[in-house]
Amino acid sequence: MKPLDNQIKELEMTAVMKDKPEKGFILKKVKISTDLNPQEVLIKINSVSFCGTDSHIYNYDHWAKTHLDLPLIVGHEFSGEIIKIAEDVKNLKIGDVVSAETHIICNECEFCLKGEGHICENTEIIGVDRDGCFAEYIKIPAANCIVNNNAESDLYLSVQEPLGNAVHTVTHFSVKDKSVVILGCGPIGLMGIDVAKAYGAKQIIAIEVNQYKIDLAKELGADVVINPINEDVYNKVMDATNQNGVDVVCDFSGNKGAIELAFKYVKRGGGLSLLGLPNDNVSIDLANDVVFKGLNIYGVVGRRIFETWDQVKYLVSNNLLHFDKFVTHKFPLSKITEAAEVMNGKNCGKIILFPGDEMNEQ
Repeated sequence: MKPLDNQIKELEMTAVMKDKPEKGFILKKVKISTDLNPQEVLIKINSVSFCGTDSHIYNYDHWAKTHLDLPLIVGHEFSGEIIKIAEDVKNLKIGDVVSAETHIICNECEFCLKGEGHICENTEIIGVDRDGCFAEYIKIPAANCIVNNNAESDLYLSVQEPLGNAVHTVTHFSVKDKSVVILGCGPIGLMGIDVAKAYGAKQIIAIEVNQYKIDLAKELGADVVINPINEDVYNKVMDATNQNGVDVVCDFSGNKGAIELAFKYVKRGGGLSLLGLPNDNVSIDLANDVVFKGLNIYGVVGRRIFETWDQVKYLVSNNLLHFDKFVTHKFPLSKITEAAEVMNGKNCGKIILFPGDEMNEQ
């Protein structure tokens, strides 16, 4: 790709906006300045993917009401090509194909300085705390770019960020030769099944209520799939593990009751890796289900920067994952409302969208 002409001071683009405190998105023509701050790059977006966070924003639920300043360009999962770099950027070049770490960290707080930037106390998230990527262009810090120039296909590059969530959740506790529960088979939970299998889990038990996602879980290699609506989860898990309980629980559901039950069927010395966000407080028997079990509990925030990205690259470069199974829908970005309603309907895995001249596609 040719560098952007320095005479061009701004670009017009179509962006997906959250402009009103109500359900929905709008497509709007906006302008983006091509001026760059130090250590910043301008990217032409090739693909984006729809996240549960975007669904919260679309539906304008309690979380969205308490986290957003409107108006806002939404979206945070993307891939694209760099078309302009600040003069002081040395490790990137025009034409680099990149995806992005979407948590912009300060590199100055206590946590950043000790290598725990994933819990930076000053984190800004693309598409939540600042304008996002459901558009044709975006500017981000160079440090947040993940270069993918050697990727065999760029079709799935935008899903590497949520894939990183799955990798972080599944791999915090070793799953090799272990029994693992994947609690909730939404898009990231489905990725979690794939990741657990790639990392050598001996038994994967998926728990899910939606038949479409149950079928996908089986396709991805779950050994046992339990539907809590018509099956006794505790007894099913215990039967599947010879009454021992499971070694590791990875929660992607955020379901209060499901999480509370997981403390009962995880074995002594086991681990709970928790990514899902419950809407209600979770009650646990701290003495019997944590202390006397010697239980290990880990809260998952984003991706470990950049350790998780190295793990993602390993999985992708060695063809250990099945993107064609957990990516189930593709839309032009002009169909963002249709995509959001598919997500609301829950009969989907990961959804990818492709920007273009949306206003002319209407």
